[in-house]
Amino acid sequence: MTSPIQQVIQAHRRGERVGLASICCSHPAVLRAAMRVALDHDSLLLVEATSNQVDQFGGYTGMTPAVYRDYVLDLARDLAFPPGRLVLGGDHLGPNAWQGLDAATAMAHAETLIAAYAGAGFHKIHLDCSMRCADDPPLLPDEIVAQRSARLARVAEDATQAAGLPPPVYVIGTEVPIPGGEADLDDAGAPTAPAAAKRTLDVHCRAFLHAGLHAAWRRVVAMVVQPGVDFDTSRVQHYDAARAASLSDFIAGHPGLVFEAHSTDYQREPALHDMVRDHFAILKVGPAATFALREALLALCHIEDELVPVGHASRLMRVLDDVMLAKPDHWRKHYRGSSDDQRILRRYALSDRCRYYWGEPPVAAALETLYANLEATTIPLPLLSQHLPEQYADVVDGGLDPAPRALVEHKIGRVLSQYMRACTRNTAQPVGSAAAIC
Repeated sequence: MTSPIQQVIQAHRRGERVGLASICCSHPAVLRAAMRVALDHDSLLLVEATSNQVDQFGGYTGMTPAVYRDYVLDLARDLAFPPGRLVLGGDHLGPNAWQGLDAATAMAHAETLIAAYAGAGFHKIHLDCSMRCADDPPLLPDEIVAQRSARLARVAEDATQAAGLPPPVYVIGTEVPIPGGEADLDDAGAPTAPAAAKRTLDVHCRAFLHAGLHAAWRRVVAMVVQPGVDFDTSRVQHYDAARAASLSDFIAGHPGLVFEAHSTDYQREPALHDMVRDHFAILKVGPAATFALREALLALCHIEDELVPVGHASRLMRVLDDVMLAKPDHWRKHYRGSSDDQRILRRYALSDRCRYYWGEPPVAAALETLYANLEATTIPLPLLSQHLPEQYADVVDGGLDPAPRALVEHKIGRVLSQYMRACTRNTAQPVGSAAAIC
């Protein structure tokens, strides 16, 4: 049986201008916005959890894969989102969280991680063994990366079979951009060389076949490469189709495969369409969505300041910054400069490290206070126009409820809609010819 993801990839390779928007986030407002956008576009919704976000120990969200699955399904049920159109994925699954340990221990943890994801019904598995462990050589050979990936694929195959679930589809790749953006865009990589992409494909193919994973290899649907897009705290490296042309030509010769593009946050919408056309058909977005969340909440805080007495205000942004200062592990190594520079970055950086803190109890309590304060009153249209002008326009047109939660989700949805439009635009123009796989 062909999975929904394979159906999209096959349609893409038949020449349809389609792809998959991958929403990499755990915040309920982002996930609800994504579901509403997917309903509007009558599209598949791919939601992915990362290995540091959700793992067998809870990750930074406190959720195991099974708990995360139930959490997303509950949100879908509340919005009457069809479960058959919801696909869960696992991102950067491998020894990432245990790089400080020896390889044997780290890979043992990674096996447990993969089994938990696959057994919980996560259908799309990104096998990422590109990081070196404590006793690995400084430069990890592609062969070792591929062997470890095949080892984890075997675990995933066994876990899905034991759970009575359809076998997963896989994404491979060794040139994986830094999750959440660069500390400095000057460190960003050039587009992957086609020769490097070919080597990655070849060594993984050999490793899978050597491990007896012939059926699993046929379910490898994508490779992660660097298409030449990235971002840091304040700058964006935009897609240049000419620079990526040789990569596009390479994957066109491998039917059944597309590229998965990470760090596509903040790309212009025309570039997203171009990327799908050029076979970067899985577009991953995360920080851009939580950046829009933070923008919306800051706007609501400004509105709250005008409407609510000081002693009753949520002080959400102050509480958020206090918690970030008290627990700096998620941002300290990413934000450079003076204390004033870091203060600005904590609130406004494109890399949006504050996304790690919305679940902290003091922050979550302040957010609920903000919502309660604004739900107890009516936001005057002039204030809405001043602080949320795009939402104001839709409220005036009658298409949006001016309730605070709806305003936040609408702002996030405007970002995610760009990805859905890029991935659901059908044309008769072929996006590449099919040739035989080597």
